[in-house]
Order: sequence, then C-alpha cells, then structure tokens
Amino acid sequence: MTSSVDFFPPQQQPLLTRFVQSTCFFLMPQLYRFQVSVSDEDVAQLRSLDDARLVYLFNHPTMEDGIAVFGFSARVGQLFNYIVARESFKGLLGKFIQALGCYSIRRGVGDRASIAETLKLLKAPKCRVVIFPEGGCSYQNDVVQPFRSGAIQMPLQVMAQLAKKAGPLPDLYVVPVSLKYRYTKPMGRVIERTLAGLEQALGITETAGDKYERLIAIATRVLTRIETEYGLSTAPDLDWNQRIDRLRQHVIDRCEKELGLCSPPQNPLRERVYKIQALLDAGEAQTDNSEAVYWTTVRLLNFEAIYDGYVAEHPTPERFLDTLMRLEREVYEIEHIKPKADRRAYFKVGQPVNLKAYVADFRKDKTGTVEQLTQALRTEVQTNLNHLAAARQSL
Repeated sequence: MTSSVDFFPPQQQPLLTRFVQSTCFFLMPQLYRFQVSVSDEDVAQLRSLDDARLVYLFNHPTMEDGIAVFGFSARVGQLFNYIVARESFKGLLGKFIQALGCYSIRRGVGDRASIAETLKLLKAPKCRVVIFPEGGCSYQNDVVQPFRSGAIQMPLQVMAQLAKKAGPLPDLYVVPVSLKYRYTKPMGRVIERTLAGLEQALGITETAGDKYERLIAIATRVLTRIETEYGLSTAPDLDWNQRIDRLRQHVIDRCEKELGLCSPPQNPLRERVYKIQALLDAGEAQTDNSEAVYWTTVRLLNFEAIYDGYVAEHPTPERFLDTLMRLEREVYEIEHIKPKADRRAYFKVGQPVNLKAYVADFRKDKTGTVEQLTQALRTEVQTNLNHLAAARQSL
C-alpha cells in the first residue's frame, strides 16, 4: 500500500546507532551470511580526514549493500547518513532505518525534498553522507554501472556556496569506495544444484556439456521464452546482445505506453524504469494493471546489465552465480534471491578527492567539471574493483 508521506527525513539517534554498530559484526554473519573486511590502512586514511566533510560513493552490486556499508561505518567508527529508496520506509523498519541516519529519495523523479536534505547535510561540519551513484542495484559483482552526475553536482554546489562566505574554504572530500563480495567456500556443488533446479523448472532434459554450456542453454531458453511472451519474432540475424537490447527497448516502450508516458529515447533505461516505479509507488499512474507493470520493471532491472561474455571473460564463482541468480529471479518470479552461501564483503577505499580544488573550475564550467569528476570517480571504483578481483588468491 502506498504511503501518503512523500519524504522521510533522517532522524538519527547516535546512541542507538552506536549500539547497533557494536552488534553488527556478530549479527551480519547470522542474518545476512557475510562479514566485512576493510584494511587497517584504509581505516587510518579515513580517520585522518575526521575534521572534513565526507561524501562516500559506493558501487551497488547486491540488495544487501546497505547492511554491508553500515558494517563499514562501524569499522571506521563514523556515523553516516544514507540516501535510501523511498519504498524502503515502511512500518517499523522504516522508522528504524531513519533512526540510523537514512532518508528517502524517489528515484526517477525530481525529488526536491531529498535534494534539499542532502544539500543541508553537506553544509554541516563533519557530515558523512553515503550515495550509491549507480542509482540502484546492478546485480553485478565485478562491473560498475554509469554514475549519476548528481552525486558530484550536489557537493560541488555546496562548495560553491561556501566559497562565497568569509574565511577559508573548508575541505569536502568525495571518497570512492569499491565493494566486492567473495564466497568463502568452494561453490561447485551450489552451482550444480542451481543449474539443475533451473533446468528442471524450464523443462530442459538435455544437460550435456560443462557448466558454462548448461548456463548458456538455460539463458537462451529464458530469453526465447520472454521474446515469445512479448510477441517478438525470432531474429536469427541478431546476436545475443542485440536480442537483449531489442527486448529491453520493446518492454520499456510497452510499459510507458501503458502509463501514457513519453521519455526521450536517449534517457538511460534505468532512469525510465525508476520513473515508472515512482509513479506506481505514489499511486500517480493511471492504469488498472499496476502490479503487472511493476513486476515488468523488476524484470527490466534484472536484465538491464546482462550481456554476452560476462561469465566467459572471467569465470569466477561470483560471476557465475551473479548470472544464475538473475535467471532465478526471472524463472521463479522472486524479486530478492537469498545469498547462496557465506561471503565476505571486501571494501577498498580509493583516493579521496578534495572538491575545494575544483570550485574555480565548477564556476567556469559546471557541466564539464561534473562530467569529468563523475567519470574519474567511476573509473577509480572500477579500477579498485578490478584489483580486488585480481587479488583473489591472496584474499
């Protein structure tokens, strides 16, 4: 049921937050099946910036990342404010996460209240704001999706305003942080069990070949089934990626037509999906088929980052199960698949960027400066994610 409240502000209770931080290292393995790992060097680097404003930018590979980042806050000994999707603020859980410093955002629409809250927090000395600049969960453990520019534009806007005041300009650091999960035990049997379950659900009786060939067979059956569902003819001249792109475009166009929307075709699919979900969540969509449209948008996000070669280029258990779990969401119609086994969440802190050095550039060229920094920070997160992947044996 849709809430009548448009915005949920942070109502952080420091004593409660500190208490929950003190228990999270025990509770996370029990409730969410992972532990947090942050190097002493990274912790020391962040603590050396205690007097500055900090904006943390994390990649967003799973639905459990908010819990992992809370564990990260406990490890570095700081209290964070978190921008969280509005649909998470329901009932007692919503009040609880507000007490831990979370506040809401309506993704896909211009949420002025959320933007205003972020700007207010950034003006406060020693603020600690967490943003997932990909805009939502990517479901990919190794690949960073494009960053939204607002994650950089808002802190730069605050710095430009602070520069107009008398006195020295304070420090405001944007800190790129890479998050990668690693299973802590061999996953061969889990992969085999997951493959077998999907094959049975899809009626695949021929299971010859290695695990990767079976994965391709399952994915092909799922893609063909969805194409048939949406009335798309077979296209033997199209490769796998072209078929997926055609399907995505067809489905998002169909959803927007159902709601009477018209989005510029150059808008990213993710932004178009979030706009639809925001309208549905607020009860503003004029359709008698809201539940079906919502599930369609979930399917779109599930397949938004899929491409041919993701597993083949680096066939780790994590990439294999990334893809299998996406297929399970589709086949079993489950929005959130539970973790397959115990994991460790590794964090790697990148080089903090002091936005004080970019205020003059921002005044001269707002768009160019924001685009340059946004791309540089995304590259930093991806580079450190690659390092974490390459260091698998030492991890």
